[in-house]
Amino acid sequence: MKVDRHIHTPFCPHGSQDSLQAYVEKAIQLGFQEISFTEHAPIPENFVDPTPEQDSGMSMTQLENYLKDVHHIKEQYANDLKINVGLEVDYIDGFETKTTQFLNEYGPHLDDSILSVHFLRFDRQYFCLDYSPEAFAHIVQKFGSVSKTYDKYYETLLKSANYDLGLFKPKRIGHITLVHKFKKQFPCPNRFTEKINTILLAIQQQNLELDYNAAGLFKPLCQEAYPAPDVLELARKKKIPLVYGSDAHCAKDLGQGYETLFSC
Repeated sequence: MKVDRHIHTPFCPHGSQDSLQAYVEKAIQLGFQEISFTEHAPIPENFVDPTPEQDSGMSMTQLENYLKDVHHIKEQYANDLKINVGLEVDYIDGFETKTTQFLNEYGPHLDDSILSVHFLRFDRQYFCLDYSPEAFAHIVQKFGSVSKTYDKYYETLLKSANYDLGLFKPKRIGHITLVHKFKKQFPCPNRFTEKINTILLAIQQQNLELDYNAAGLFKPLCQEAYPAPDVLELARKKKIPLVYGSDAHCAKDLGQGYETLFSC
């Protein structure tokens, strides 16, 4: 089946205002048989979003309308396309209890979900990993080096894979090498093969999937998918399921990179 199971919506505060219908019509035009709308879930109560616009996730006041609208379009296009109601949920070190409570409440309403790491913790501060090259430079300065930043990211990713977030924990780990987003400006001298193998083993043992995310192909300082090619090969050797996601934040980006990734 041709699927795209990582798609954002007009409910994304840092995305476009393209309608749900525009995404669906694009998917049908491209011959997709299944899609998942996986909007950024509201961040936990008392977590202070470190991005300048504080727009990492939708607000709790929007969540019910989001679920209602996606359910509606799912029914509207039921004969044309399988549409999953989903969320991209942040794993935030130190906010696991709040995240579990959220998933216990809203998980029963979801068909699909992704667990992603966007935020790194340093003492009592949090930093958004993928906001901008300037913000990444600040993170590197805080952690002491690019290698230490990568190490912290993979440490947090391992926690996300292993942590028991309850019955409705997402079954797919998002963009596993997101830390590579600015790699052409901030090259890392270490490969972290042993640590990545440990993460993949945890994913394998818990029967989780990997988001095969095309967005990095179109980031000028990355130009590779997430997972990166070497990590992709390790995942394939472990027979970890890879699920394509465009990570589209506008309708025209739905399906981006699909032909590139699956012609390999």
